[in-house]
Amino acid sequence: MVQGKRRRGPTRKVATGAGCLLLAACLVGGCASARSNLGTSDSACYLALPSATQAVGPHSRFIGVHLFTLASLRKRAPRLFDALPAQPASSQRVCALAFVGTFTKASVTKPLGLASGSVAVVVSETPSNQLLGTVIFDETPLRFGHSH
Repeated sequence: MVQGKRRRGPTRKVATGAGCLLLAACLVGGCASARSNLGTSDSACYLALPSATQAVGPHSRFIGVHLFTLASLRKRAPRLFDALPAQPASSQRVCALAFVGTFTKASVTKPLGLASGSVAVVVSETPSNQLLGTVIFDETPLRFGHSH
């Protein structure tokens, strides 16, 4: 060995490789976690999307979802709450999924509200996804879109 030069041993290569693997794991983990959770409390309601879409028919466009207790629904959207059949527990959790299109009482499942309108809000219990009703409105009773 020439004096003044150090030979790079396998420990430096192993340390560099381990650092690269750790960085790659962090990057992949960050991407996977962003896709596995929507980051909102409404995420559980997306499980009701297939049955809600079936309740309003194929000629509609999904515009948003919210998770509520019946008590909070009464406060935030009284018109929607009043259209629902009577429910026993105000702490019961429900999902409200909104769609735009052309709706009539004959074209939706468990119709409530107006005879026809351009907005249908499907309300289902969570976690059972049992349909409580499809409420027809002329305009959305809540803000369903995101601000960004």
